[in-house]
Amino acid sequence: MNASDARRDLYALVKRANDDGVTTLIHRGSKQEDRVLLAPLDRFPAARKADAFPSWVLSAAQKDFGTLIGRAASGQPQVLRRNSTPVAVLLPADGPIHSSPSDPAAPAAATAGGAVTSQPTPSRDAGRRLATLGDVITSGSAPGLSFGLAALDAATGGLHPGRLVLVAAPPQVGGSLIGLAAARHTALTLNQRVLYAASGPNRADITRRIIAAEAGGDYARLKTGALTPHEQEVVERLRHAPLLIDDGSDLTAEAIAETVPVAGDLALVVVDRLQRARNPRLPMSGEHLPAASQVLRELARTQHVPVLAVVDTDDPAIVNLLDADVILTLTAHPDTGETNVTVAERDLGIIGSARLRPDLAHARFLDTTATAHATTAAAGDSAVRDVVGSDTDHELAAAALPFTSGALQGLPAEATHLLAALRTALTGGNIKDLDKLRAPLRALAAAGLRLPGNDEGRRLAAALHAYNAPTAGVTAQPSAQEFGQPAATSGPDADDEAEAQDDDDGLVEGDEEEEPEGAVFPALKILKDAVDRSKMHPIRVIGKEDREDGPWPLISEDMAGEPKWVHPDVTSTRVPHIRDNGKRVRRDKFDVPASFGDGVMCLIDRNGSFPSACSAVPLAPNKLLHTGPLDAFDKGQAGIYLIDIPDWKFPGMPHPLGQLIERPDDEGRVWVTTPHIKQLERLHREGHLTNRVTIHDSWTGRANESLFKPFYAAAREARTDLVQVGGDAYAHYKTRVSIALRLLWPKRQEQRSPFWRPDWRMSMVAEASVRHWTVAFKAVQEGHALIALRKVDAAIFWTPDQTPPGTYRIGTGFGEVKVKFIQPGEFIPEGDD
Repeated sequence: MNASDARRDLYALVKRANDDGVTTLIHRGSKQEDRVLLAPLDRFPAARKADAFPSWVLSAAQKDFGTLIGRAASGQPQVLRRNSTPVAVLLPADGPIHSSPSDPAAPAAATAGGAVTSQPTPSRDAGRRLATLGDVITSGSAPGLSFGLAALDAATGGLHPGRLVLVAAPPQVGGSLIGLAAARHTALTLNQRVLYAASGPNRADITRRIIAAEAGGDYARLKTGALTPHEQEVVERLRHAPLLIDDGSDLTAEAIAETVPVAGDLALVVVDRLQRARNPRLPMSGEHLPAASQVLRELARTQHVPVLAVVDTDDPAIVNLLDADVILTLTAHPDTGETNVTVAERDLGIIGSARLRPDLAHARFLDTTATAHATTAAAGDSAVRDVVGSDTDHELAAAALPFTSGALQGLPAEATHLLAALRTALTGGNIKDLDKLRAPLRALAAAGLRLPGNDEGRRLAAALHAYNAPTAGVTAQPSAQEFGQPAATSGPDADDEAEAQDDDDGLVEGDEEEEPEGAVFPALKILKDAVDRSKMHPIRVIGKEDREDGPWPLISEDMAGEPKWVHPDVTSTRVPHIRDNGKRVRRDKFDVPASFGDGVMCLIDRNGSFPSACSAVPLAPNKLLHTGPLDAFDKGQAGIYLIDIPDWKFPGMPHPLGQLIERPDDEGRVWVTTPHIKQLERLHREGHLTNRVTIHDSWTGRANESLFKPFYAAAREARTDLVQVGGDAYAHYKTRVSIALRLLWPKRQEQRSPFWRPDWRMSMVAEASVRHWTVAFKAVQEGHALIALRKVDAAIFWTPDQTPPGTYRIGTGFGEVKVKFIQPGEFIPEGDD
């Protein structure tokens, strides 16, 4: 397994090592220069001894995985911990293990991999710290730590380890609240350790500000010591937060630098604040500011932690002396009630900006997209919160974040989508959406989902349990199957959905070779010739050295946007079925309510969806360049785009982005290919989408829609003849077409292929998905009732018997469909193509 994949799946690999004793070989570099073993502790018992070898909590190990691989490969074991408990160890696969971390040259008794002991590799910890470009790319690919403010994250890319970020703001503008927002998000939402070094405000001030921001309470009133019941609940929740406050007298930058190494596993250091005017009681003030800034900058580098410092001036003459890596300058605009944040980097100057809404009464900033709610005080000390959602809502959203963000797997798609919607409603302050989510969330909490047995799974289970407190009037509890969860006693039946999620794409060694002379249909040769004949000189293969950077890690199978939708009024059940080959599987059975009227199920099976899509796939034949945010979609370009998920409310029709909406990032955005951008643009022009697509980021190149057209034409002509012949010849034709298109982006790294263009593959699949959705949408617009829409070729309508929707062309050619009619109550059989 390569280092990039191992880093992504680190938690799963550690679980396999710890639970099942599985050892994983991990390599890095195009020539596999560094090879290590992620092994269970039983393979190297010395790793259990405290402080015997360098140890890392899993979150820190994932951030610096490239560095850890280098150290382990050079002979220094790296122990991986879950909290304080060792769970696995990284060992050299080829070289010897050094007997102690302080003596890398000491002889070893054996190698980790059991191979012949080779000449020891010089330790990377000796002398100067050297890193290859690959090391830097691997270890630097993780996203930055969030400020807790989406607009600021978008403008800065977050807080990155090793960098000093300076917040420059005059008094009363709220500079300290930026530091406080980042500290709150890191400690309270992410549950990661934060050091808050307070040179100015004391710990009581900081605590009151946190309570005010978290509970929506009035900061001035909190100084009286009077707390509402809700604020008292927030206080209890904050008691165990991993937030350390140092407000000691004579707090110097040197004292902070000495504290950080012993504070243990810090994710963030906040320094509040550096003071422009000299104050004898505050060492980090006046003429001492440049020296203090240098210490903090060195602290960030040596401890590999982001340091966020606040200075109470925006005077460029002073700010520039402090030599920070990133400077955030705050400017208040009383006329609009907003605060502008200008983002500048040390060597590049201004790189972006963001607008925030100050809510100083509650000691916080809000994103300008969040809805404000007035806070009113009743008689006495009672107050109404101005933040949307209860503590239970926020805890459930926070506990679900590892799953809704895609970092962890294990939730059914319906549950993931529902929990992602909860987070979106809370973040956007949308009370109506939150109210609509109450009932399905309670049903989800009562469904008894089987969750992973790790810390994240247990936290989510606890949050769901808390959400499902007994409520009057609740008489029935749904089963786990209603949320796509398989029954606990599923027996030996194989579920087709599990098969669809298999990482195996069906390719085997030799598939990458061109078909021999006389083959029924030399699909791979035709596809290669089609690409090579293009006057745009396409790049068929992205080099392995480039695949872990740029746009390529952003592309995933999710970008297909294939629908997996059943009408909300229709009940879908999976029933056992035995195929003709004797294999036991599960098939769909639909219960259509009487409100649909008389009718039967009309099954639509689209022919050759993928090769048909090749007739006009918008893609970039050459490299994708980073074109960033775009004011509008450029038809002359193609690639991948980061967009907001558009609001879709058309009755009886699934979202045009299909299952893609179930995998948004923390800001509710998804990466899509050009076919989906064009689809959304068309829907906006036709009035089905209120807002135009906003493109927050992009990687594009000059567009071409005819690159695969010669392949399409040849495949279409061959199908016309072979579908009449049938038998082995037609089966061979279908197999070779499938293999050729799958080779555009093989799933397994070891699979050889004349192509490696994930953007081409996903654009082709997305084009097929868009065409499938569009024809179904036209049928719905004409009044037909859509029951289900699946993948790129299956649709089910409720129609009069023998009356398919007129939007489909019935036949055996590409883009045409086969039709079957199924009586109510019967299960859906297998497709025959």
